[in-house]
Amino acid sequence: MIRTVVIGAAGRMGRRLVANILESETLSLAGAVEYPGCPLVGTDAGTLAGCAAANVAVTDDLKAVLANADAVIDFATGPVTEVADACAAANVAMVIGTTALPAEEKQHLADLAAKGAKIVQAYNMSVGVNLLFKLVKEAAEILGTNYDAEVIEMHHNLKKDAPSGTAVRLAEQICDAWGWDYDKDVRHGREGLVGARTDREIGMHSLRGGDVVGDHTVVFAINGERVELTHKASSRDTFVKGALRAVEFLADAAPGLYDMQDVLGLK
Repeated sequence: MIRTVVIGAAGRMGRRLVANILESETLSLAGAVEYPGCPLVGTDAGTLAGCAAANVAVTDDLKAVLANADAVIDFATGPVTEVADACAAANVAMVIGTTALPAEEKQHLADLAAKGAKIVQAYNMSVGVNLLFKLVKEAAEILGTNYDAEVIEMHHNLKKDAPSGTAVRLAEQICDAWGWDYDKDVRHGREGLVGARTDREIGMHSLRGGDVVGDHTVVFAINGERVELTHKASSRDTFVKGALRAVEFLADAAPGLYDMQDVLGLK
């Protein structure tokens, strides 16, 4: 059994991670971590997740639980460098599902991997979404820049960042296929008398409402036709199951920084 720690165990994703780990035949729950001062510290992680008691109490002492762990899953918001440093020091593999990581944090993860850490960092852990990444890039390569490209994402009304990390990655796939630059060629929304659409832009649009887990659509349009590629998530378990696959992947992987394309063999 791969001894696994969940960071952000009291959150919505954390609770589903705990529940799925408790049902897993390959992973065991070695720890459940929350931020210092969290009112749920001391609560049994299994009970908190709506399962039978797991005899694992939620704690705010990450280093203590790392001493008896093989892997960590982190979907919590906020900087990941401190957690990554602690995992690397303890020789514990790390799966990071936190989105919207700044460039300096991504570089920090790459530096740790170069020194021997085992890390999977992905915009989205869903198997279907990672297939979508591959299909979008292939479609962009086949259709070419004569097609207009737009990315549309919708999430629940509590999501804090926009656009979603998944939407960013979808636009990056198009940029990679066309030799474009995300920072220069992605246009975030349109308002007012903006004029005709230019020949070199990827539209990016974020919708928020209700309890939508995550919908992503990429539209390629040209006079006379359009191609739409869509993924809709109806349960957070789709991300959870991908994260568990990433933990299993790292158990046998060489040190390095990987993404879900590596985990799923899509590269």
